[in-house]
Amino acid sequence: MDPTENTDPDSTGRGAQRRNWAGFWLLGLCNNFAYVVMLSAAHDILKKQESQNATASSSVTFSMDFQAGNSSNSSSYDCNPVSTAAVLLADILPTLVIKLFAPFVIHKLPYGVRVLFCVVMAATSFLLVSFSSAVWTSILGVIFASISAGLGELSFLSLTVYFSRDVLGGWGSGTGGAGVAGALLYSGLIQAGLSPQITLLIMLVVPFAMLVSYFFLLVPPPSFPQWRSSDTEYTAVGSEERRQLMDDPEEEEQEKSPPENRTSRLLTFPEKLQVIKGLLKFVLPLGLVYFAEYFINQGLMELLFFRNFFLSHAEQYRWYQTLYQVGVLLSRSSLCCIKIRKLWALSLLQVVNAVFLLFAVRYQFLPSAWLVFAIVLYEGLLGGAAYVNTFYFISKETEDRYREFAMAAASVGDSLGIALAGLAAFPVHRYFCSL
Repeated sequence: MDPTENTDPDSTGRGAQRRNWAGFWLLGLCNNFAYVVMLSAAHDILKKQESQNATASSSVTFSMDFQAGNSSNSSSYDCNPVSTAAVLLADILPTLVIKLFAPFVIHKLPYGVRVLFCVVMAATSFLLVSFSSAVWTSILGVIFASISAGLGELSFLSLTVYFSRDVLGGWGSGTGGAGVAGALLYSGLIQAGLSPQITLLIMLVVPFAMLVSYFFLLVPPPSFPQWRSSDTEYTAVGSEERRQLMDDPEEEEQEKSPPENRTSRLLTFPEKLQVIKGLLKFVLPLGLVYFAEYFINQGLMELLFFRNFFLSHAEQYRWYQTLYQVGVLLSRSSLCCIKIRKLWALSLLQVVNAVFLLFAVRYQFLPSAWLVFAIVLYEGLLGGAAYVNTFYFISKETEDRYREFAMAAASVGDSLGIALAGLAAFPVHRYFCSL
């Protein structure tokens, strides 16, 4: 069934809205799920390659240590000689490159082709890491997952302009759920006695779910450019704007005209640069939030170890990451309840978190891991809120004919912040481990 030929009378009703919200929720889940779970599996497989005594109880984290079990005992911080930021950079750099350049040319590639490419990349990453027999193969799997996640994110964010604005809430909630769902499913299968390789092969159902969500669950408008390139910028009209247009007879006539007649010419390169300039007020706060967030996760979290606690170092780190993911899920699902326009406030609060934890690592004045648990949960809440509110207000405040490009271009903000955080985490990790 070709979604571009959809003539279902319910396509503009509440039933279609629910389907589209659910469809974007699943797309968000699937887009990030492969990336997160694959990293955890790669960690287990690499440990197995390097040690016959490797455990299979690893939870989902956004890092893996290629020298697991080779901790530096000379440091009071009980840290590994190689920072987890090393793999973070391998994870994020392909995504960053895609987000920097793809928005200028991606309109030439139809959405259907993009989705198929993302599915192939995600499935390939699962297969590569599952059958990995060398470190470089696992790293290649990380890169493939990064390509899939990066292209998928900017494409699906652009795709939201063809639907009512509430699908952004579904997308954000789904991406937040990927970390928690990935942790539970992967750890559950491992605890059930399955090997990481078999578990990854089972995970191949995730790319298939993305195909089903996109091609069969979504109810796009008839003008949707499924298998043709978008040579004109689609004028997205949400439900609120429709009601406003109906109050104006002249605009009402325009609303009744075919969508093809309401498109604008393709944006020129100078126009795209002008749009990017206008996006800085959104991209910079988002980048700062993610810089502080991943500086904590990859530069400090491993060093926040409490020796007289009932959890081991590995277990403490695992719970830090899990609670962070829970915070992200909650806040990325909050768009239906609360909207925060003051994005800079979220950025500054996240920077305060990073500075506080930096001093906590240096001077070790925190009494217990319980306080760190609360802080990382709060950290996840700030990061998730910044993400969904950034794209909500970009969608709301950007002119119709610029919106599709703007949604894709703004997605570079979080990836740029993450990449810079990875670079900054190297010297910080080296300094503390040398003490």
